Amino acid sequence: MVAKASGSVHLKESRRFGFLLRDVTRLYVGRFEQHAASLGLTLEQCKALVHLADHEGVSQVRLAELTDLEPMTLVRILDRMEAEGWLERRGDPRDRRVHCLYLTAKAKPLLDDIRRLIDLTWGEAVAGIPRRHSDLLVELLDAVRSNFMSLAPVPAAGSKKAGGKA
Repeated sequence: MVAKASGSVHLKESRRFGFLLRDVTRLYVGRFEQHAASLGLTLEQCKALVHLADHEGVSQVRLAELTDLEPMTLVRILDRMEAEGWLERRGDPRDRRVHCLYLTAKAKPLLDDIRRLIDLTWGEAVAGIPRRHSDLLVELLDAVRSNFMSLAPVPAAGSKKAGGKA
């Protein structure tokens, strides 16, 4: 799996960070979706409920940003959740075009179930890994995310580079 070439260590392409991260994400999400299905929920519904619990009173637009869902997709999800009695939309007193979202009492036990599934899936993911290592994994991934978030955008092809040359 690891080959040495001219003094440096090269991993097989499939073991490189991006490929590995994508594969782990696919497997983790798939497993969580299996668990969520046992409650009759989708991943998108779970994301919306968890983020809404952390940001009650948020607008639909902001919730779409937090969940990384397309606004039209989120509206359909919210319509179903409202029909189930899990949330209510209230007009924003500062802007009547905006709907603010609030969880109902009926959603609170569901959130407990979702959090239990999050813990269950995490436990399955890190089975056999010492706690200090799984904690370090999360810490390192947070640092990687922070690194990416602090980067300036890469200029598009054909745009002017430093020094005024195209």
